[in-house]
Amino acid sequence: MNIILLGPPGAGKGTQARHLVETRGMVQLSTGDMLREAKTSGTEMGLKVAAIMDAGKLVTDEIVIGLIEEKLTTETGAGFIFDGFPRTLAQADALAALLTKLGQSLHTVIEMRVDDDALVDRITARSTCSGCGEVYNDKTKPIPADGRCTNCGEQKEFTRRADDNEDSLRTRLMEYYKKTSPLIGYYYAKGDLRPVNGLADIKEVTASIEAVLG
Repeated sequence: MNIILLGPPGAGKGTQARHLVETRGMVQLSTGDMLREAKTSGTEMGLKVAAIMDAGKLVTDEIVIGLIEEKLTTETGAGFIFDGFPRTLAQADALAALLTKLGQSLHTVIEMRVDDDALVDRITARSTCSGCGEVYNDKTKPIPADGRCTNCGEQKEFTRRADDNEDSLRTRLMEYYKKTSPLIGYYYAKGDLRPVNGLADIKEVTASIEAVLG
């Protein structure tokens, strides 16, 4: 089973992907994680990625697809979760071609729908465990009083992203709507799109996704 988690920054894609990894044995493919991993891998592809990133340039779709193909052919699990990819129609076409080439298919695309203002309120209150990446929120899931992460059990530093402020977030949202939102119509036309309420309680979102996946 291969799925895409689609939604704006801060919609909770990473949180839900981690749940699917833990409960279903799926493999999460995050573009950012793959690029960081490749950069330090020392492989031919990794050296190419490192040179591009160190020069402050954008990594091409061709390279990202190459990294994804590498993961699809070397990692094993109960399917793959595409988190943060595709972001454009061209990338969606490239992913479809890659899956066909490998004899695989896309099971479903889960759209995590959110309201912008509510999302801004949620993200500006967000902090993350530096040890395991567990996400906390000042209002809905505050950091435990003893400073110990409820997920990894460690007393780690809890950090906030520098761009988790209203101005930066609204800029990122505009970028998402310009480049990525056309994918909603693209996958709807293919019959793959399944929307869920991304602003519901985390457990409710999880239950909605589980119901979609069956």
